[in-house]
Amino acid sequence: MLKTVFIDYTGTIIREDGPASMEMVKRCYMNSDAKSPQEALSYWWENLKKYEEAAYLDDFITEDEIVDKLLDQFEGELNLKDNKEELHGLCNELWSKSPVFDDVKEFFETCPLPIYVVTNNGAEYVQVAMDENGLAPAGIVCGDMARVYKPHKELFEKALEISGCTVGEVIHVGDSVSSDVKGAQNAGIRPILLDRTGEKVVPGVTVIKSLTELIEMIGTGDITGML
Repeated sequence: MLKTVFIDYTGTIIREDGPASMEMVKRCYMNSDAKSPQEALSYWWENLKKYEEAAYLDDFITEDEIVDKLLDQFEGELNLKDNKEELHGLCNELWSKSPVFDDVKEFFETCPLPIYVVTNNGAEYVQVAMDENGLAPAGIVCGDMARVYKPHKELFEKALEISGCTVGEVIHVGDSVSSDVKGAQNAGIRPILLDRTGEKVVPGVTVIKSLTELIEMIGTGDITGML
């Protein structure tokens, strides 16, 4: 029986193309040897994922610490010349003040099940976004709590512990195949891939185009057939 919904944060609840994100990409491109904004963005995300993968249990470092390392690396490898403290502040703003997607508020207001946000980002930043947008999750489970990041299963296991649910009583919805789908599967949880573009196909994984679609599936009981 489905009792709880786990949901990703960045790219699922909040947009990744908000003002803070765009300003940071612009500055990293214009003030470095990156040949395009896309190159600057790709460099950032590729190395962020490497740091998150390595930050495991005893080797765990926070997202803020990762940002500092990334900025230092950007400076050393791509000759970034900008105020790193200001750029770090833009990251904090991205995590806490980015606009939410249009279907998010309705999802939180109409979902009949408790919703837990499961995210790599720090709970203090996520809570700001929840408060500013009038969203009330049952809980926020972040990487700091498990000392791992997605797709490591320990983060999802921490969410199970906090929610008091078993793997068969939850689903996890998120926009990333590598972090959300694989991470949930690593923990034995059924993933739901949110692809608002409608372009992705992942064998054996249910794909939805909006959170509204998930509400409809829960309401009609269609979701139970997937568990």
